[in-house]
Parts: sequence; structure tokens; C-alpha cells
Amino acid sequence: QVQLVESGGGLVQPGGSLRLSCAASGSIFSLYVMGWYRQAPGKQRDLVATITNGGYTKYADSVKGRFTISRDNAENTVSLQMNSLKPEDTAVYYCWGPGPSWGQGTQVTVSS
Repeated sequence: QVQLVESGGGLVQPGGSLRLSCAASGSIFSLYVMGWYRQAPGKQRDLVATITNGGYTKYADSVKGRFTISRDNAENTVSLQMNSLKPEDTAVYYCWGPGPSWGQGTQVTVSS
């Protein structure tokens, strides 16, 4: 069992930046891949980005060039740097690990 705890959400104006972080504990040996999903009101939960323990990354087309996922294997953390934010990025963002394991979610709101 893996426990995932997110932090770093909030309110930001369009064009702004936010950084999300996720701390993992428990059976972390299974975390060969970690990632972020998001869910907007009334919509399904969608993949944002994933990263393997070797550093291979994958992004949704909607965030390519704006978001960067990274991880610190020694600290068991994964982060999501979000730049050039748009109103359509507004959602609850969830940290994810195999199992699946989910964090509690953190709200990101992009609005002027």
C-alpha cells in the first residue's frame, strides 16, 4: 500500500505558474512510474503526465510545452511545474501511482 500526499494547489491568474508536489510513503518499491491526473467539474479524470524511475516522461497533448513533471527518487517525491496556465487547466489534480494509488487531490483554479 502506497500513501500519496499532494500540496501546492491554489488560485492563479491566466498565464501564471504553480508547482504541485506529491510525497510518497509505504510500499514505494512499486513506484516505478508515478504521475498526475486531473478532474474538472462534470468531467472524467484524465492523465496529465507520468514519469518512470528512469526519468522517461509522457504528457497529455493539452499540457505539452507548458507543464514539466519531475521526481526525486531519493526523497520519494514527484512534482509538476505548471507554466502558462489557462482557465481550462482548472481542476482537482491527483497524484497517482501503480495499484492504483491516489492522493487526496489538490484544487488548481486559473481565473482572473
